[in-house]
Amino acid sequence: MGRGVTLWFTGLPCSGKTTIADRVAELLRSRGVKVERLDGDIVRKSLTKDLGFTKEDRDKNIERVTFVAKLLTRNGVIVLATFVSPYRERRQKTREEIGEFIEVYVKASLEECIRRDVKGMYRKALAGEIKNFTGVDDPYEEPLNPELVLDTERETVEESVHKVLAYLEENGYV
Repeated sequence: MGRGVTLWFTGLPCSGKTTIADRVAELLRSRGVKVERLDGDIVRKSLTKDLGFTKEDRDKNIERVTFVAKLLTRNGVIVLATFVSPYRERRQKTREEIGEFIEVYVKASLEECIRRDVKGMYRKALAGEIKNFTGVDDPYEEPLNPELVLDTERETVEESVHKVLAYLEENGYV
């Protein structure tokens, strides 16, 4: 059994974070690996339902998730965390706090993310109905030195998944 680690999937809304992480989780579970998924949409319905989308609330959201990820990682679990987490400084604090941390930049252009948006979030944000929406009226700070870059406009889901699994294998996590 490998050691615990948190893979932190960051990127614009609709870049492909959840799709890729769900598939990685499925494949790791099929190998008998202990895996937990922490997803922005799900966490905001429970652990952080009291928070909004101001910079302070976003940071508090990630702070709470970091705590949970750290506990799981410390106990030998591979954590797949999918959060827009738009601010570099907060992601760096998360890296430092967890220790065993892999930043995975799920890269897609704003135009492509708007095209993929089935929930209509971008449309609402562009119309001013949603405030502080990342990529529209709130910044997304791209990672400077992520361990992995998954370019979801140029590679298939399976290619991205393979890159993640290969990284975990090459670095002794599985």
